[in-house]
Amino acid sequence: MSQILRVGIAGLGTVGVSVIRLLERQSAALASRSGRSIKVVAVSARERGRDRGIDVSGLSWFDDPVALARSPDIDLFVELMGGSEGAAREAVEAALLAGKSVVTANKALLAAHGMQLARMAEDKHVALGFEASVAGGIPVVKTLREGLAGNQIVRVYGILNGTCNYILTRMEREGLSFEDCLKEAQRLGYAEADPTFDIGGFDTAHKLAILTSLAFGTAVDKDAIHVEGIQSITLADLKSADELGYRIKLLGVAQRTAHGIEQRVHPTMVPKSSAVAEVMGVTNAVTIDADAVKELTLVGPGAGGDATASAVVADIADIAKGIRSAPFGLPVASLESAKRLPMQIHEGGYYIRLSVQDRPGAAAAIATRMAERQISLESIMQRKPPGETGAKGTVPVVLITYATSETAIREALEAVVKDGYIAERPQVIRIERE
Repeated sequence: MSQILRVGIAGLGTVGVSVIRLLERQSAALASRSGRSIKVVAVSARERGRDRGIDVSGLSWFDDPVALARSPDIDLFVELMGGSEGAAREAVEAALLAGKSVVTANKALLAAHGMQLARMAEDKHVALGFEASVAGGIPVVKTLREGLAGNQIVRVYGILNGTCNYILTRMEREGLSFEDCLKEAQRLGYAEADPTFDIGGFDTAHKLAILTSLAFGTAVDKDAIHVEGIQSITLADLKSADELGYRIKLLGVAQRTAHGIEQRVHPTMVPKSSAVAEVMGVTNAVTIDADAVKELTLVGPGAGGDATASAVVADIADIAKGIRSAPFGLPVASLESAKRLPMQIHEGGYYIRLSVQDRPGAAAAIATRMAERQISLESIMQRKPPGETGAKGTVPVVLITYATSETAIREALEAVVKDGYIAERPQVIRIERE
């Protein structure tokens, strides 16, 4: 191993450029902390002549990131291209096969191929760092893998997508519609032209799959996660939540239950007194419930060049020090299968919004259907929130239940729909208690 850690970076977008700048700015401090100098010696990107605001003339240039990954002139390969297939996957696999450690910010790659890549890293006795793949600058990977090694994790949940949190925050604070907030998020660059990956909950699911593995010793499996997005959330839901003492957030939740590890992504009502309820805008937050520390919440920037670069450089510094942890906390052979638990067995409180026909017997019929499934109601609101208009001849009714099962809720609502007393599809939002 050379005295200087020679780094090759594939991908010179916002994050790649920020990594180079941060390594230069903190070079003396990093050398002191790591016991060796860290130097970027080679890069790869699509466009060689593009002005990125940094000088790369003194670095070796590779048009092919796979060739960079195999180069004998680097010790560490940093993948910042993105994508679960193609060049990103090929280059990371090439680096690991060549016996080089890898750092990546690519949650899609890890969600799809994390186990294979971790196994390759173990076989070659090199490191696979991915702190930047979840929650940007928040050091949640190291917290779960090393910082809480003496704890048994009961639940990990959080706001893992800044786009969704930005939209929900502006809807709540400014009374804007979902559509208007989404357009503004796209204009500001928080949301893509096709925002489905973010607002549909899939980005959060990829990140949750990684956190679940670290927290519970399971194999990464994004297909084991129940996923719902925020497209159905309305101003009526946000106003009702506010009146009831809640806020609505898109959460990724992994929880140990009697049936196994439950993994789910969906809009969630959280008490205003909870730490995640206070997290607004594009900020991310992760809460960890464990036996020794009880509750630990980490809050910080979930994206952006400097924040993500901070996490990338943290991994680079660990590798410079010679730290070689099992990527997911345990050897791949020791990780258990992440069996998908059907959402029907989930238990908890529920918010239900109904557009009820304004005629005699409707309320009594709904209460009867709930009672038949042994669903206890904590509160009932039967008035229109200010500024809301429902279907003609209907009354908005909001129910908050005590803990019950998803199956009971779905069966009760199916019966209510068949009774013909409601004019629109019921809105159901799960409640996450503190």
